[in-house]
Parts: sequence; C-alpha cells; structure tokens
Amino acid sequence: MRLEPQHKALEIARLANDRGALDLVVLDMREVMTITDYFVICHGRSKLHCQAIAEHVQEEMRKQDIHMKHAEGVRDGVWIILDFMDVVLHIFEEEARYFYDLRRLWMDAEEIAVPPPA
Repeated sequence: MRLEPQHKALEIARLANDRGALDLVVLDMREVMTITDYFVICHGRSKLHCQAIAEHVQEEMRKQDIHMKHAEGVRDGVWIILDFMDVVLHIFEEEARYFYDLRRLWMDAEEIAVPPPA
C-alpha cells in the first residue's frame, strides 16, 4: 500500500492517538528540510507508555505494508524516533519533549491539523 506523505503522517498520528499519545503535532517539513516531508511529534506518560505507542504504530503500519527505514531509542524510551522515510515519528517522555522542544526548533514548519480521536 502506498500512502501519500501527508496521509501517512496523519495515519501515524491516528495510530499514536489509539495508544493515548499526548499533545500530537504534525509538522510539514517540506519547506524547511530535505530529509523528510513530515514530523509527527507526541509524548507519553512514561517510558513504558512511549514504547507502547511505538510498538503499536510499527505493528499497524506493517499490517498496511508500510515499513520503517530505521528506529532509535526504543529500548530507552525517553526519545523514540521511527523513520518511515517521508514521515518521522518522534515520541518523547514529557520532560524530554519540552527540553528538546522540536516545535520551537522548527517553528517555520507549518502545523497540520490532527483530527480528534474517534
């Protein structure tokens, strides 16, 4: 299955929402960087929660025949990065999210509205 990058980003956000991800943000990175099209940023309540979000997204994307290029931080759970090529998911523990503050770092990126959970 081939999803357009924006649809893929919104699907990843929906899947993260399924596992209770907090403060989901989707950023259109096409005008500010060349290595990916979208960032999906969220945080969890704990390392275990962050890991559960990551596991769910990986599993459900695999079911849709969309595979990850690379993952980092899954074992540690403080800042997990799932790289789906044109979409990169960042899952943080809350404290790490506000320390690294990717939203501020990439303030020139347009924010895409994330539909509320069903």
